[in-house]
Amino acid sequence: MLILGIESSCDETGVALYDTEHARLLAHALHSQILMHRDYGGVVPELASRDHIRRTIPLLRKVMSDSGHSLDELDAIAYTQGPGLAGALLVGAAFAEGLAASLEIPVVPVHHLEGHLLSPLLSRRPPSFPFVALLVSGGHSQLMQVTGVGQYELLGETLDDAAGEAFDKTAKLLGLPYPGGAALSELALQGQPDAVKFPRPMLHSGDFDFSFSGLKTAVLTKVCEIGTPSEQQRADIARGFQDAIIEVLVKKAMRAVKESGLTQLVVAGGVGANRELRRQLDARAVRARIEVFYPELEFCTDNGAMIALAGALRFQAGVSIKPAGAFAVRPRWPLSELTSASNA
Repeated sequence: MLILGIESSCDETGVALYDTEHARLLAHALHSQILMHRDYGGVVPELASRDHIRRTIPLLRKVMSDSGHSLDELDAIAYTQGPGLAGALLVGAAFAEGLAASLEIPVVPVHHLEGHLLSPLLSRRPPSFPFVALLVSGGHSQLMQVTGVGQYELLGETLDDAAGEAFDKTAKLLGLPYPGGAALSELALQGQPDAVKFPRPMLHSGDFDFSFSGLKTAVLTKVCEIGTPSEQQRADIARGFQDAIIEVLVKKAMRAVKESGLTQLVVAGGVGANRELRRQLDARAVRARIEVFYPELEFCTDNGAMIALAGALRFQAGVSIKPAGAFAVRPRWPLSELTSASNA
């Protein structure tokens, strides 16, 4: 079966085609709106929605051409129903529902975070169920125990700013361009270890929750204390900030794996592309005798491939399939609700 995936939850438009018979991605295409939003220092929802409208059809044509298949060969269309920006979600949902109705095929609404959780399955070395997942995207920091498709137990999550948000906001404090997370990580490479020491929030809380808002405030306090930081001071602050976040993520993730009794850790989401995070997790995993799995770098950020995959797995399991027609998007959609619906 051929499953088309459409992602439009925020500032990336993604389209992909997945083949369930051979369990492989046939083609995918992605357009990022980073340059468009950079002048505003963040995502402008109305501009994002309009750009999704312009990009979806050209990306669809490219994917179908690259795959060598035609639209009338599609068996179902998966799309991101939420969470995300309401207007952006509506573009992808309306397009998917309209196309599916014209082809008389079903649709599979997909939870955006489920797409991220399952994205490492697209890798050349995929994990197998069950595993513990560290989901660290722009707006989410969560530890989950994943038993199968739709079977997710929340172990802990952020109580305020997610890791990705903290990276972007701290980068802005340091005068780095949007999106700041990647720029901050590059600047941190020039920083001296322990030149600036920041607190490790909730490191010893005894649970698997996170809190990074106070860490961002600590950076602001340090910047105000210095006045106008030199380039080296900015690099040292970036290094100290990154070291603090990574230590918390690594130690809590490793403890979650140990307490679960499992031997696999999956890392997904945009922050999962951070090289230092990967280096430290890999080093700890060797000592703990566990395996760590990551999505390919191209699948760390939002993309259509993860939505096509999640939709394909749900389609095969006979879960969340519906006829094209009436639909609604869910800008706020806890993953726990998805789990409950899957188990019902």
